[in-house]
Amino acid sequence: MTMVEINFDGLIGPSHNYAGLSHGNLAATRNAGAISRPRAAALQGIAKMRANIALGLTQGVLLPHARPNHRWLASLNTDYATASLPLKAQALSASAMWAANAATVSPATDTADARCHLTVANLVTMPHRSHEWRGTLAQLRLIFANPAFAVHPPVPAPFGDEGAANHMRIADRHDAPGIEIFVYGVSGGGFPARQRIEASEAVARGHRLDPARTLFVEQSEAAIAAGAFHNDVVAVANGPVLFAHEQAFADKAGFYAALHERMPSVQIVEVPASAVGLEDAITSYLFNAQLVTLPDETVALILPEEARANPRVWTWLQTMIAGNGPIRRLEVVNVRESMANGGGPACLRLRVVADPATIDPRFLVDDARLDQLAAIVETHWPEMIDPAAIGDTALIAQIERAHAALLDSIGLTRAEAVGLIDSLPSS
Repeated sequence: MTMVEINFDGLIGPSHNYAGLSHGNLAATRNAGAISRPRAAALQGIAKMRANIALGLTQGVLLPHARPNHRWLASLNTDYATASLPLKAQALSASAMWAANAATVSPATDTADARCHLTVANLVTMPHRSHEWRGTLAQLRLIFANPAFAVHPPVPAPFGDEGAANHMRIADRHDAPGIEIFVYGVSGGGFPARQRIEASEAVARGHRLDPARTLFVEQSEAAIAAGAFHNDVVAVANGPVLFAHEQAFADKAGFYAALHERMPSVQIVEVPASAVGLEDAITSYLFNAQLVTLPDETVALILPEEARANPRVWTWLQTMIAGNGPIRRLEVVNVRESMANGGGPACLRLRVVADPATIDPRFLVDDARLDQLAAIVETHWPEMIDPAAIGDTALIAQIERAHAALLDSIGLTRAEAVGLIDSLPSS
């Protein structure tokens, strides 16, 4: 069995828009009401996947959910035509594109039953994301139907869980046993702490993790208050490397000591606040980067264009690369449409360590498959969406046709498609 890390990127859906629904997400709030470009957004995401393949990485895709979510609106005793504007926006949200919030993943090498466990995130803190879990659960159970996997439903409310965005793993190799790190929040000043420790503990129990190799770490209040609504905005890990901001954790010294005790080979790369403050780290999404191991064992950081555009961030990165640290290569990608809604390269992907042969091949992509997806996007995705026009029936019809065309291109049976989409046409 060949165990590799697979990056499953969320394909940005045809309803991508800037409604400003996410309190604590500064980019989403700042760009509320702006005109979005769903076609360009999806093509940017496909280009990022293509760049990952060119680097020698194994790449998968998660499909956007059907929007509007008519079933969710029906559960609220309304429909899209008569719903209030806020409910329309919440039902139309394309935020499932941020695959890092889809689930928490523990590879088979970490679990007592030697299966890869995935627990779907409940995302209960934000109404527009709280209805994603059913569609995510259906999709993950389709992709990971092999007995090598166990796909769990979400932790019940009110214990908020936002998935892999608040989870890290440190291991000498992807296929070696690791230390799993669950990052939770207690207070975020004026912003909500979205990850509850009760949820993290429940996920760890469900995944049958060794308590001696599991850490629960509090995110700093300062980081959440500055706009780091998930841990992956201020820290990211890969292999034996932890890349973090100096102010990411409430008890940095205690966390680092516990990590070194459990894994002496860990390499911590810390960015000092004196060089890059939290504001620069968050606006540039320096840490919401993909930290990856390339086939030649080089550790690379895949960053958004905004990191290169920030002089303080880019200067620090150049100094880091010139040194003798574990991160040896920088790659820059353009995901500006996602960034404007608060999601960088790391937000767009869910990492799964597994044997690709155990995964539904329709959700693994190569350049030819990406060409097919790009053609669907170019033909069917709206060129732009004005949030003020989300009640337009022609726009909604176009969005629903685009999603149907995508499902047809994947080759899903009708039964699979019904299970995959947690929505039905309003008619």
